[in-house]
Amino acid sequence: MSDSSLAITKFSDLANPTRFIALAARILPWMAGISAILFAIGLYLGFTAGGDYQQGITVRIMYIHVPAAWLAMMCYTVMAVSAIGTLVWRHPLADVSHKTAAPLGACFTLIALVTGSLWGKPMWGTWWVWDARLTSFFVLFLMYLGLIA
Repeated sequence: MSDSSLAITKFSDLANPTRFIALAARILPWMAGISAILFAIGLYLGFTAGGDYQQGITVRIMYIHVPAAWLAMMCYTVMAVSAIGTLVWRHPLADVSHKTAAPLGACFTLIALVTGSLWGKPMWGTWWVWDARLTSFFVLFLMYLGLIA
């Protein structure tokens, strides 16, 4: 057996929920520690960054807003791929992934909507405009809430 087929076999072993949960239990403390360190570094760099020449200090909101928006859309993509895995292969981990991604996506969508409004007030003079991007992101939030319910 070649090395590449052995690696594929080992990777496909993670389709077993018991093996996957055992691996996740070993990796989770390390990933949580690395995430906490990177989060602290990111917050420090975000709070010490200078202001923009046009937007001033309100540009710092973008350091939270943009990643939250990207993560909200990524969670929706994860849910779509997981739903395909559930429908096609009826894999139990795909269903767990789908159910786990929905609250995360809803939280990140809410953060993106709130930080966008906080940024929009000083820049546009209003908290909300019925722009297509803003409205579609609000619809995404409603879809997350519907999936959670």
